[in-house]
Amino acid sequence: MDWTQVFATRIARMKASEIRELLKLLDQPDIISFAGGIPDPKLFPAAAFQDAFAGIFSGSSQNEALQYSVSEGYAPLRRWIAGEMGKLGIPCDIDNILITSGSQQGLDYLGKLFLSPGDTALVGWPTYLGALGAFNAYEPQYDRLQPGGNRSAADYAETAAAKGGAVKFAYMSVDFANPTGETIDRAGRDAVLALADEMNIAVIEDAAYQSLRYDGEAIPPILALEIAQKGSIEACRTIYCGSFSKTLAPGLRVGWVVAAKPVISQLVLMKQAADLHSSTINQMAIARVAETIFDDHVAKLRTVYRSRRDHMLAQLALHMPEGVTWTKPEGGMFIWITLPRGMDGADLLAKSLKTQRVAFVPGRAFHADSSGGNTIRLSFSLADEATIEAGIARLGALLR
Repeated sequence: MDWTQVFATRIARMKASEIRELLKLLDQPDIISFAGGIPDPKLFPAAAFQDAFAGIFSGSSQNEALQYSVSEGYAPLRRWIAGEMGKLGIPCDIDNILITSGSQQGLDYLGKLFLSPGDTALVGWPTYLGALGAFNAYEPQYDRLQPGGNRSAADYAETAAAKGGAVKFAYMSVDFANPTGETIDRAGRDAVLALADEMNIAVIEDAAYQSLRYDGEAIPPILALEIAQKGSIEACRTIYCGSFSKTLAPGLRVGWVVAAKPVISQLVLMKQAADLHSSTINQMAIARVAETIFDDHVAKLRTVYRSRRDHMLAQLALHMPEGVTWTKPEGGMFIWITLPRGMDGADLLAKSLKTQRVAFVPGRAFHADSSGGNTIRLSFSLADEATIEAGIARLGALLR
């Protein structure tokens, strides 16, 4: 059978993740990988999770853990998240929160909620590859979001209309973004809110790395800024996506969405149609661990990752040839490298794997229009100092 004759048209927009393919290289012991933006498993709070799962199975809660549950998510976990949101200037209750199977599922649901074929999503240039993958299935167009830029709302709207749709949302990661590591300043956040108000569109705030700030002064999330302006989350157009994947345990796949209740209600319907609810036992374990060790554990992560970031920045300064530039992130897991004009990151990766055995992610995949060929992304979260020294030295030698 020729399956291509019966697949939906959206399948043409769905492509394999370059990052997921590169992660397969981690099984090769001689590869130094700066590719996957993944936590160091040596830092996982394994003992805390052992205690949590043991506690779940030592009493009456085991039946609840193994049973079907509500689509909105485990109530004690949502209460804990609501408390954390309040600390960020985002007062809400558990009915403003949906638990998802990782924040990636949240992005998929939001693409499904807002995008009809031909509609436009405003995204960064570059932006998170996983967001493009989630949105692509709904056949959108993309336009370049430039916080603080000089494009008018009318210009964005006219460009979208010429492509057969309307602008539906602006998507951005404002703190230590994947892939650049950059942070949007207060003026940029205010500008995006003003643009969204003028255009009557949603703002999707991806906050996967918000807890991982190593230096600099924290800036309120966009949703907090909007609540301060409008008085209540129910009056807000910003949708906040969070995750435990970068702080506690990516393998448990627990994320969340915070938004006005009409948005959450629609997302709950999608959840019911997709997988009914996220794993109950995983939510219960996350709740127990978060309640007991979250702040102390995140402080430990910050200490380790800050040191690795500093070491990679120092090694880049030592080994990179003239004409190569890079970002200096205040947090997160990534450093964005801009290569000399005319150099291609994908070609460099092929040569690097063959001759230097160093892996990274070419930057073109993070651009909705496949530009950015002379960029690459490095992750420092998984590499110790010796690995960083060897890998950056090899990469610098190849570039020279």
